[in-house]
Amino acid sequence: MMNKLLRRQTITQDQEGLDVPPGQFVTEKFPVLTFGPTPEVETDSWQLKLFGLVEEEITLDWERLTSLEMVSVDAPFHCVTQWSRLQNTWQGVAFSTLMGLARPKPEAKYVVAHCYGGYTTNLPLSVLMDDDVLLAYRHDGESLSAEHGGPVRLVVPKRYGWKSAKWVNGIELTEEDVPGFWETRGYHNEGDPVKEERFWSDLG
Repeated sequence: MMNKLLRRQTITQDQEGLDVPPGQFVTEKFPVLTFGPTPEVETDSWQLKLFGLVEEEITLDWERLTSLEMVSVDAPFHCVTQWSRLQNTWQGVAFSTLMGLARPKPEAKYVVAHCYGGYTTNLPLSVLMDDDVLLAYRHDGESLSAEHGGPVRLVVPKRYGWKSAKWVNGIELTEEDVPGFWETRGYHNEGDPVKEERFWSDLG
């Protein structure tokens, strides 16, 4: 048990000094992992709805989203299947900017991300308000491809990749935590790579 605990507390670094969470290996590739078919969503039909426990429900189209201030975030991407791509430049709209438009109600504590194709994932609102969380529509200088979640995906660098939901079309604020697609199928509810929170069976 002691060795297991020590291993979980050890964060290594790659040759460029970037942190590698325990149990992960580094790759420069960006593998595509998706459950189900890849939705082909054109930007002229794409929409994002902000709803639930908000003061103002808002539906953004592509023009409205891309008219908002664009931010750039350099951040790693850690997959639950144990690969990490450490150098990524994401560009899009900060999650906090969207919350400034919708204005969460005081009782809003959690978020459910909804996606084209029916996928969902859940996170605490406090986690998504970090300054490195964004709705990304560009990756490494190019428009985000469909296989990687384009036109728009959620990017949450401090969580495993399944929390960075692809093909986002809805952000729902809730008072209670509502487990998403993988969370109801045995994936850990928090998904912190530093803590190796991959699956519920890892607990205890």
